[in-house]
Amino acid sequence: MYQQITLIGNLGRDPEMRYAPSGDPVTNFSVATSRGWTGEDGQRQEKTVWFRVTAWRRLAETCNQYLSKGRRVLVVGELEEPYVWTDESGTSRASLQVTARTVQFLSSRAESDEQSGGQPVYSDGESAPSPDAGSDVDVRF
Repeated sequence: MYQQITLIGNLGRDPEMRYAPSGDPVTNFSVATSRGWTGEDGQRQEKTVWFRVTAWRRLAETCNQYLSKGRRVLVVGELEEPYVWTDESGTSRASLQVTARTVQFLSSRAESDEQSGGQPVYSDGESAPSPDAGSDVDVRF
């Protein structure tokens, strides 16, 4: 069996890359997804859910090189077991973890608040984009 999750959201901070004991690069970044609606009282409501995304190998390198805080991305991946903890105030919290298989960059660095669809897709087995690629980067694992 296989399960898949698709997210569209914005990076909450710059990606962080490190190397696993095997030598494989791994990059972590957070993605905020939001949805809005009008409540029964007519007031505008919004809910934001944060996901912690992990990318491996070539995908990790490309995400680390081209992504930055505020960039809009589409992530397709596998939802991992939630990480549950208790914060300083005693409130239970959970972190939703996703292992990325595909990351599509939807905005350029210059337009991190706006979506600009139609970007190409890169995968872990494909060559990395050239420095001239700008925002046209989408990576698959």
